Amino acid sequence: MHAQTPIARPVLETKGAFPESGCGSPDLENKAARPEGGSARSALDELAAAFAAFKETNDTRIGQIEGRLGVDVLTEEKLARIDAALDAARTRLDRISLAQARPPLGQPQPRVDAAAHEHKAAFDLYVRAGESAGLKRLEAKALSAGSGPDGGYLVPDTIERTVLMRLGQVSPIRSIASVQQISGAQYKRAVSVGAPVTGWAAETAPRPETAAPALTEIALPAMELYAMPAATQTLLDDAVVDLDAWLSAEVETAFAEQEGVAFVTGNGASRPRGFLSYDTVANAAWAPGKLGFVATGVAGAFPPASPGDVLFDLIYGLRAAYRQNAGFVMNRRTQSAIRKFKDAEGNYLWQPPLAAGRAATLIGFPVTEAEAMPDLAKDSLSLAFGDFRRGYVVVDRTGMRVLRDPYSAKPYVLFYTTKRVGGGVQDFDAIKLVKFG
Repeated sequence: MHAQTPIARPVLETKGAFPESGCGSPDLENKAARPEGGSARSALDELAAAFAAFKETNDTRIGQIEGRLGVDVLTEEKLARIDAALDAARTRLDRISLAQARPPLGQPQPRVDAAAHEHKAAFDLYVRAGESAGLKRLEAKALSAGSGPDGGYLVPDTIERTVLMRLGQVSPIRSIASVQQISGAQYKRAVSVGAPVTGWAAETAPRPETAAPALTEIALPAMELYAMPAATQTLLDDAVVDLDAWLSAEVETAFAEQEGVAFVTGNGASRPRGFLSYDTVANAAWAPGKLGFVATGVAGAFPPASPGDVLFDLIYGLRAAYRQNAGFVMNRRTQSAIRKFKDAEGNYLWQPPLAAGRAATLIGFPVTEAEAMPDLAKDSLSLAFGDFRRGYVVVDRTGMRVLRDPYSAKPYVLFYTTKRVGGGVQDFDAIKLVKFG
């Protein structure tokens, strides 16, 4: 955006009260979608103003309910508009924070060794002109398996690192889970299914033999994830265009969207296994290999009386060792319902972020918004809480490949880009769910 070309930007507008409803609180409406530009400070102020209006209008709604007058329709409509404005303001703040946090693309890399420079130059020539002789020679020299025109060629390490760093900012579950890199086809790990086998002993006392630990093995295969960005030959012929930056930006969104769904609901067949695909059991009867849940007691909804108690039951259903780094995961519609909840002192349980780049909080714990989480419905598992760094692991196989295809979609050149990724639960005691039933 050039400074000499100001762009008119719609804002959250403060309007007069609704005379029909008798409500004197201001009404914030999101008149149009904002562009991604703007300062984080203004976006944060906008979010704070929207939440203040939301609280005022919701207090009016609660007062109407307690006064046994019934909720005024205009008040409900007003609250829904402000809630939508609140979501829009939060989305804009997230975009600005994400743009600031992303690693820069196309910047010169310091102290690149000769081999990396040769790989980058050969890859650039392959992308622009389809000349693969340089990449063939490099992969033959490195004894790379599966290379060649049918399987594509490995991208330079700088592009792969950039894509993974940007995915960590965009993909919601990846950003809170642990990430392991592997060079083989699957990630294997031995985990204990019982209490740790330990004991106490004095300095010179004999160490008695302990019982054998009860171990099981988790195996998470790395599945193939692909994207197919397209470019015109004119774009590829333009020497000024940074193809590394272009390719990284093109595949980032496609990879993040597919990962976001798979890490939540994936069934493990040709994709990672999401944490909602595992067997569940009531938390009071929790057993290894299953995720525990807390039931709301109402099908598809929170209980009408003291709905916040379900959240406290969920938090304290998690062991203290996991609560220290725990957080909530839900989609925006579930978050919208929870925004109305208060504690016994009348304080709202949901609070907006205090600074750009920070998450909104619920009862002091960060909230991760994952659109792949299900909406509120009968027996749905729409809310998760836990230490996902310990509970869920994302497996990245090193190496990302690109196959250039100038024939399938003439006059466009397609770039069939693949990476291998897996995922699954590694600690079943670290994640708890809410079942709306």
